[in-house]
Amino acid sequence: MRRTPIVLMLAVLAAALSACPPELAQRGVQAPQFEIVPDRPAELRVLPPSAERPFGALAVRLWARVTNPNPYGMTLLRVWGDLNLEGTRAAEVDFPLGVPLPARGEAIVPLDVIVDPRDVPEIAPVVTRAILGQHIGYELVGRFTVDAGALGTPTFGPMTLLSGTMQTRR
Repeated sequence: MRRTPIVLMLAVLAAALSACPPELAQRGVQAPQFEIVPDRPAELRVLPPSAERPFGALAVRLWARVTNPNPYGMTLLRVWGDLNLEGTRAAEVDFPLGVPLPARGEAIVPLDVIVDPRDVPEIAPVVTRAILGQHIGYELVGRFTVDAGALGTPTFGPMTLLSGTMQTRR
């Protein structure tokens, strides 16, 4: 007679665990990995002043190789966070993507950011270095969400997604 409550409790626990698959399923989804694409270096261009940007701007293009370690395909839905240049937060980024990641495969993703010096006055030394053609250190720190089908839409991060140096492209 005493076994009935234990068996009943285990059955209720099993039912409760199966009722919340998004949280539990996320544990079975390995995070895709971001890395620099060696043959596509990060680019920084100094944009001249215009009516829209009277002080000019910096255009940054980062290339990310995103690798899916899972045995099933998924979609990279969104990447968001901060772009830091020379240790200074230069821009808040939000990339709605929808990039398919094949099972145990990869995709190359361009990420474009415009940095307006009016938004970040502390970035003036970076702008000067860019105008002089010097190397600029960068770091993309953020989160990302994937659509893993029946396993849900887990979010990973915050973490450093990409970091390195770039040179001004003219």
